[in-house]
Amino acid sequence: MAPYETDDSAKADEAEDLRAGRRKAARYVVPVTVVGVAAATIGLVPAFAGSGDPDLPKISAQELIEKIAASDVQQVSGTVKISTDLGLPDLGGLESSLGAGAAGKPSGGDGGSTAEPSSKLLELATGTHTVRVAADGPDKQKLSLLDKTSEYSVIRNGDEVWAYDSKSNEVFHTTGAADGKEHKKDQKKDQKQDQKSDKGLPEDVPATPQKLAEEALKAVDDTTSVTVDGSAQVAGRDAYKLLIKPKGSGSTVGAISIAVDAKTGLPLKFTLTPASGGAAVVDAGFTQVDFAKPSASTFDFTPPKGAKVTEGDELKDQGKHEKQEKPARSGEDLGKELEGGGLKTIGEGWSSIAEFDMGGKGVPSGANGNTGNSDVDGFLNSLGDQVSGKFGSGTVFKTRLINVLITDDGKAYAGAVTKDALVKAANAAK
Repeated sequence: MAPYETDDSAKADEAEDLRAGRRKAARYVVPVTVVGVAAATIGLVPAFAGSGDPDLPKISAQELIEKIAASDVQQVSGTVKISTDLGLPDLGGLESSLGAGAAGKPSGGDGGSTAEPSSKLLELATGTHTVRVAADGPDKQKLSLLDKTSEYSVIRNGDEVWAYDSKSNEVFHTTGAADGKEHKKDQKKDQKQDQKSDKGLPEDVPATPQKLAEEALKAVDDTTSVTVDGSAQVAGRDAYKLLIKPKGSGSTVGAISIAVDAKTGLPLKFTLTPASGGAAVVDAGFTQVDFAKPSASTFDFTPPKGAKVTEGDELKDQGKHEKQEKPARSGEDLGKELEGGGLKTIGEGWSSIAEFDMGGKGVPSGANGNTGNSDVDGFLNSLGDQVSGKFGSGTVFKTRLINVLITDDGKAYAGAVTKDALVKAANAAK
């Protein structure tokens, strides 16, 4: 089926309707179908598979975005295959070390729990994984990360959240998740759907096509081309393909393709390909999906006999007694801190670059990183390239999607842009 392009000569009011539809889609692209797993660095299943493209009625890009926004799927279960290729070296078990450090929490070996979600789900940042998901409304969700010999699950059932790591036979438990009735009330008020107040739920690791699509649609603006790129079959369902591409140059993002279920409007597959070509950076898609109501027992959990159970409040109390110069900061807190410290944006749209001051502290001399952990230092060193220019000298930490330049005098430039674009921005700032 031939692509249907957005008419660039559309009238101003039509363009505004499209932007409004995108904003609405960013708020309502999907009900929360899994325990909040965010940010766009997770990969897809290879290519759209099926017995041929289905013959679907024509639809415009605006109509398809509105279809996503109107989607009201509350009950779903299925299997998602996730592949991520950021060009990172093998983490080699560093997920827990990096996760614990970022979250300001101890790892399982330091009195914490290997079942604590925020560090465990960092495993999704590299490689290929199979995830089983189920949801019955906003207050019942389950996500299971399947391995060859083990399984890791996060279950939310009303006010309670359980996480279980079968490999270590450890359980993490917390209460105080957002009430479902409150969530529905927020929906009626046209407020943004999110679960950031949920206790014990990871916020920044998107693990489903829906969450990835939501993040991608937030980035759509006048610097973006949005078209309908034909149709496909995903997990046995007929789907339209929404294609999102940066109009300008300099971005590391080549294109984002979102397969949208033709009947329900639910995103079934998400693929982010880099401007440099090659395999997808992010590829996440349903391989099996069912919209029937999951069994109530799906969301029941009882700790297995002999399992070590860690309560969320225990980790909080432990953290209070640990000596820290500063409390752990969330991504949102760090963003506010950077804004208050003079965060500036260079350029616009997909090629925009964030510039901020690191307080005069550049990369430690003699190494690209010096954390005191030789494994972590080796990992960081493998990402760094030495660069120089009018700005002086510094190090570019690179992936296939996000690059960051840290100058020796403590300035940082970051974005989904090329290394050359970062050096150019640093030179222009002088």
